[in-house]
Amino acid sequence: MAFQAPTETYKGAIRETHIAGMAVGGETAFPFHTFEGQMPNDPRIAFEVWDMAPDDWSPELDTIYQDVYADTGAWAKKVVDEFGAEIVYLRLKSTDPNGLAREPGEAAALAKQVVESLSVPVIVVGSGDVERDVDVMKAVAEALADHQVVIGNAEEDNYRPIGAAAMGYKHGVVAFTPMDVNLAKQLNVLLSQLGVDESAIVMDPTTGALGYGLEYAFTVFERDRLAALAQNDPKMQMPIIATVGQEAWKAKETKVTEEELPGTGERKTRGLMWESLTAVSLLLAGANIVVLRHPESATLVRQAVASLKGE
Repeated sequence: MAFQAPTETYKGAIRETHIAGMAVGGETAFPFHTFEGQMPNDPRIAFEVWDMAPDDWSPELDTIYQDVYADTGAWAKKVVDEFGAEIVYLRLKSTDPNGLAREPGEAAALAKQVVESLSVPVIVVGSGDVERDVDVMKAVAEALADHQVVIGNAEEDNYRPIGAAAMGYKHGVVAFTPMDVNLAKQLNVLLSQLGVDESAIVMDPTTGALGYGLEYAFTVFERDRLAALAQNDPKMQMPIIATVGQEAWKAKETKVTEEELPGTGERKTRGLMWESLTAVSLLLAGANIVVLRHPESATLVRQAVASLKGE
């Protein structure tokens, strides 16, 4: 007898979002399950760029970026021209009030210079300080009024002003929630009630790295996608972004030498495995955009995607 593999039928679909003309999402089944539905757009690889030199990155990353740490524009051009970034994820880390405390207007002017120098879409996020990010994103949204970007992060405590800024200047917005499916839906509902177009929302459900929360992150991503596809919940059908690089390269295994961790092998190899395995795992769980740091990780992820597509 001929064997017929069981398949799932989904009622819902992931909304296709356009970031400066680039299509993200749009699938009608889980990623790479083209035997069950459509996957019109490949996952997108973004590279993380800061507006200041980081002081806590792995030496393996320093060797790649130390020549451009002092020039954000050159850093952004490097990841696009040399490493093939499809999206630049610009983090305005210098605006942190507990750090350099750069003024919002100054940071916004720099963001505008970066956006105008690039031919790829840009996602602009703040330092992560909930209160400070409001002022920063307001300034960024206004400065980039003639461009389409995605700003963030909009969280439970600041979604109103950041969502309003995104809506007022026709930008997208990143909706960030801490690893909870119900909180993710709630924030999407709040943003849509505010008036933000649902096609302008990109979900960030929080990423956990290999060995540091990946299993839980995977299940959250997967449940988000099940709600969107199987339950046909329109408030969960936004594309998902996974900030893989910042989480993977936090792991001590990506920073210490083999002398400090005997038997663990070369530090660079460890770092690449930490980042690429985390990225591929979350792509399988439903991520549409993965934000990376190391160019060799990006190569490994691209190879994995091609293999999953049968190429």
